[in-house]
Amino acid sequence: MRAISGLSAFPITPSDADGRVDADALRRLLEPLAAAGVDSIGLLGSTGTYAYLSRDERRRAVAIAAEAIGGRVPLLVGIGALRTDEAIRLAQDARAAGADAGLLAPVSYTPLTEVEVEAHFSAVAEAGRLPLVLYDNPATTHFRFSPDLIGRIARQPGIVAAKCAAPDPAHAAAGVAALQAAVPAGFPIGFSGDWNVTEALIAGGAAWFSVAGGLFPQTCLAIVRAVAAGETERARMLNAELEPLWTLFRTHSSLRVVYAMADLMGLCRAEPPRPIQPLPPEVVAEIARTVRHLSLS
Repeated sequence: MRAISGLSAFPITPSDADGRVDADALRRLLEPLAAAGVDSIGLLGSTGTYAYLSRDERRRAVAIAAEAIGGRVPLLVGIGALRTDEAIRLAQDARAAGADAGLLAPVSYTPLTEVEVEAHFSAVAEAGRLPLVLYDNPATTHFRFSPDLIGRIARQPGIVAAKCAAPDPAHAAAGVAALQAAVPAGFPIGFSGDWNVTEALIAGGAAWFSVAGGLFPQTCLAIVRAVAAGETERARMLNAELEPLWTLFRTHSSLRVVYAMADLMGLCRAEPPRPIQPLPPEVVAEIARTVRHLSLS
């Protein structure tokens, strides 16, 4: 597959109370992303609630997405699991169903060591036979990669990029530089945490792994394209205009907010998987006002 870069849009995975994926709703979420020309789609990320779905439903979601996208953009698929052998099976499933790459987070209950994480990535890359994006999401996994560990894993066969939490904007340049110094030349390092990503892109980040991009691809593409064109002040201005959305994400969690937004936009009526609760009506009303005010697209 081509190198990871630009905007990688991460939609929710709509499903019913029993965890069965709503195929029609997923297609409605994916079509605008492919039509907008995002650089990749991240299925079954944290926003896609991969950890809450069975293996069968994860496999089914990939098959639905691959058919809906039809090769128009690369499809990245979350394959994280507690057990290494299960992550291998999920990688094999995703490859067979049409995924272009896997997103592998070191999911754990017992805290993992760096040696264990290195071995996990090596085993999944070798046996899963799917290009892997290292997925550093300490907010959910409670494991934090050091730049040195990212550098070592980046040198393993089959590891094609890294998805890292964007540093605070004030430390973006130093944070991105430290990561770039640790990995082989040209190895793509992208960032998540929408409210912090613009400065990470300006500092040289290769990609934006975006929750907002899963619903508003044009809005997010405008920032990515401004950075790529060297129009840093325009990128900062566009990002500043989205501060009301970023405030909602920080306050209520981006996952809960985008579930409410997908409902408000008429894309699906899915609720987050229990025990995650939908946001209360007064917060949903605030989200609706924000969407109207920002004219997101």
